[in-house]
Amino acid sequence: MSEKSSATLVRAVGRWGLAALMLNTMIGASIFGLPSLIAARLGRLSPLAYVVGAAIAAVVAACLSEVASQFSETGGPYLYARAAFGRFAAIQIGWLTWLTRIASASAVVNLFVSYLGEFLPAVRFPLMRAGILVAVIGFLAVVNYRGVSSGSIVSSLFTGAKMLLLVIFIGAGLGALLLHPGVRISPDVVPASAANWLDAIVLMILAFGGFEAALFLGGEARDPQKDAPGALLIAIVCAAAVYISVQYVVIFTLPMAGASTTPAVDAARRFMGPWGVSLVALGTLVSSYGSVSANMLHTPRLTFAMGEQGDFPRVFAAIHPRFRTPYFSIVAFTLLFLLFSIAGDFRWNAILAAISRLFLYAAIAAALPRLRKLRPEAAQFRLPAAPLFVGLALVATGILVTRMHWADLIVLGITFSLGVMNWLWVRSRDA
Repeated sequence: MSEKSSATLVRAVGRWGLAALMLNTMIGASIFGLPSLIAARLGRLSPLAYVVGAAIAAVVAACLSEVASQFSETGGPYLYARAAFGRFAAIQIGWLTWLTRIASASAVVNLFVSYLGEFLPAVRFPLMRAGILVAVIGFLAVVNYRGVSSGSIVSSLFTGAKMLLLVIFIGAGLGALLLHPGVRISPDVVPASAANWLDAIVLMILAFGGFEAALFLGGEARDPQKDAPGALLIAIVCAAAVYISVQYVVIFTLPMAGASTTPAVDAARRFMGPWGVSLVALGTLVSSYGSVSANMLHTPRLTFAMGEQGDFPRVFAAIHPRFRTPYFSIVAFTLLFLLFSIAGDFRWNAILAAISRLFLYAAIAAALPRLRKLRPEAAQFRLPAAPLFVGLALVATGILVTRMHWADLIVLGITFSLGVMNWLWVRSRDA
């Protein structure tokens, strides 16, 4: 079933398109607000948190590179879990991932509207806000409904635009620090307790997370088995360089960076002036909308894959006869996306993102040795020292799970229950 359905999709996303999609998902609007949260916990040591976060992401991505090289179908981590651990585990991973991608995208698009209010104050009124949300989400839905090529092009354009704006900010900041010594300040000294480090690294996982979502498009990538490892490496290296550079500029140009609610804007005001503030605001809009465009492209492919495998209603696997896109999954995602965006809560979205990524990354790492045993000749990329990478990924995710609170566990329980009901429905239907 999967081979037949996937063959009707268009393989239009190459290695650079895949890398751009990963980078577009990883670098969202949080890059303009995250520096203050990390600085408040670690002060002058905060750039090191990004190094640790990038290292953990790289360890998971290394495991993902071998696992992904075994598959050319649509589905990403859901599909890998199904092959490694069976239907029940796959459905759980599918639900965690789907809900998180919807919630994360909803949080980002609300941030987009909030920053748009700096230019158009009228968007703060409820009806105008709802209208803007329908317009910005609807536009991306139409683009992706009409073809994966157009969706990939839009995602790549936003990636290029946001990277250009970030390079301007970083270049201006580093130039000011080098040429104008009066701009440089001494970062705050913060006691680097174990709790502060763990909290900072959890934020890093959220910052670097999302690279795995691009692999939902396995059935529409030109050569996912060969392109995935290279695309993952490109995306993580680029994201790490950008995050570390932005953090460095902020903590060395902005006094009391940990207390700022808009650190990038406040830092830009010191070394770029009023036009720099407008540039950062524009960068936030571009980053937010770019991240939303990436989600609109890859997230519907998850429910398409689940429908294709029989773990969701078959209608989710329907392919448009003209545009050759999973149109029902796109429409379903758009409607839920709008619902969460108009009525959703940012904190709830953040909790879902944290939970799913930790468990999703653990599942990816655990799938590697299992798939080596079940499919010893399937991998086109063989990870050297795989047991070391798997062990590091499991230890890291296990330690970070200890930072969850009761509210997180409640959300996890609800999501798990939805997955169990889905599994019971599948069993009753197949009985």
